[in-house]
Amino acid sequence: MVAVRVVSLNVNGIRSAHRKGLGPFLAAADPDVVCFQEVRAEPAQVPELQLPHVAYWSPAVRKGYSGVGTLVRSAPARVVPGIGVDEFDLEGRVLRTDLADVTVVNVYLPSGTTGDVRQAAKYRFMTAFEGYVSGLIAEGRELLVCGDINIAHRPVDLKNWRSNQKTSGFLPDERSWFGTLLELGLVDVVRELAGPDGEVYSWWTARAGARERNVGWRIDYQLATPGLAGRARSFTIPRHPLLSDHAPVIVDYAP
Repeated sequence: MVAVRVVSLNVNGIRSAHRKGLGPFLAAADPDVVCFQEVRAEPAQVPELQLPHVAYWSPAVRKGYSGVGTLVRSAPARVVPGIGVDEFDLEGRVLRTDLADVTVVNVYLPSGTTGDVRQAAKYRFMTAFEGYVSGLIAEGRELLVCGDINIAHRPVDLKNWRSNQKTSGFLPDERSWFGTLLELGLVDVVRELAGPDGEVYSWWTARAGARERNVGWRIDYQLATPGLAGRARSFTIPRHPLLSDHAPVIVDYAP
């Protein structure tokens, strides 16, 4: 494996992020792999980012909703959208990209914050995605799962955890499922690098100056099989520039 920099970002609408400086940010970051979530655009609507990358998109059927996109420096061996479940594949939530030495899975989990119906959909996705990841791990390739998982795993992963124990994104069943995902054979790369008590967040509400005060949640991840995770050398989750309500999760992996 060659050294790579991986950037994952929920753009909250790629056209909006582009207006806020996404192109210059990526040019300066110089990533090898970029995973976007919540693109909310058809491929033809994606602004020109002026990067020397090949781009692959999995948009939602519903206009202006969800969608993921993965950018890589050279054409991959294989690109496969979806997990084989129409309910979610029509929402553009998963895109698999096979590079020479690693499979990259770009994922955008449903949010359950709007009520019981979407929370139930989130649970259905979690069950399906767990089986999907288990199958990928069984293939024996190095695996990197990047994206907005919409779950804070542990109390350290959100500032106000005590008042959010009944909030979607920090429910006991969600947190338990995240632990099960790790038990399949994945490592939470940023948590390993930050240490067990590192205060690291990737999303902030727009209210009450939460971003400036760093009152946030860590719901965006890079999860890797142990061999790849062991090559992770550094990470950054820059709060600025403000491209989205999320921040980019940037990890450098050594050869």
